[in-house]
Amino acid sequence: MHLLLYLLADPDFAGERPLLEKVAAALDGGVTAVQLRAKQAMMRETLALGQEMRRIARGAGAAFLVNDRPDLALALEADGVHVGSTDLPVGETRRLVHRPMVVGASAGSVDEAREAEEAGADYLGAGPVFATSSKADAGEPIGLESLAEIASLVRIPVVGIGGITLHNASSVIEAGAVGVAVISAILMADDCAQAARALRGNLEEAMTRRCLPEK
Repeated sequence: MHLLLYLLADPDFAGERPLLEKVAAALDGGVTAVQLRAKQAMMRETLALGQEMRRIARGAGAAFLVNDRPDLALALEADGVHVGSTDLPVGETRRLVHRPMVVGASAGSVDEAREAEEAGADYLGAGPVFATSSKADAGEPIGLESLAEIASLVRIPVVGIGGITLHNASSVIEAGAVGVAVISAILMADDCAQAARALRGNLEEAMTRRCLPEK
């Protein structure tokens, strides 16, 4: 699963344009994974939205994941489900969903990261790296130093999340993450495709720099 540019697709951040239209544009711009994040919507509405989002994501060759709800992920035949600290624990989630469906987990500390990895998580969303207004209960930023520590101490991929913009995304990769997860940096942009394209370019350049041998 390619996690370089991971879009959290939340209707609350879509603005006046339809969310699916923005997701399609973001995928055209280079988003590699899309997570359905609809905390306020009714289940049937979310199911219908997810079916269309899955179709768009698969058509673009991107992964499609569901936030919080293993049951919804199963119903949508998603590529994965992501659970946070107040959701069903990783171990119980893994017992419900079987591979090849992946289980992602949120981690705000080294202890949480190790616990999630031991419980069977396939990747981590670590953060918030920077201050963010997109998630009211995100907590205090962990910063790049803590992100780097988490990335160095677990064997599974780490995606940086929280307050990530075009201007700081490359620093998240340089700290050891395999990708970044964003909401407003793409969904609230005037041109979602261009915003995704610019982010993807920065991330790929940072990944190349990280992989080059030191002289």
